[in-house]
Amino acid sequence: MTSFAQNAIAVLKLLPRATLILMLLAAPVLAVPTMRTNAGSTIEAPALKKNGIGLVLLVSLQRG
Repeated sequence: MTSFAQNAIAVLKLLPRATLILMLLAAPVLAVPTMRTNAGSTIEAPALKKNGIGLVLLVSLQRG
């Protein structure tokens, strides 16, 4: 066998494994546009109540 034939066989043996790895890496990237089309699936946290401690902290820092 020539070295070209040996190289071709080696590449053909690695091709299925490389294809599988590329598919696994590309799957999340290709899934992002399908998730963005559905705008109704956004979950938002409730707004936090303001306790007013910032004013007390500001006044106490100005006294010292």
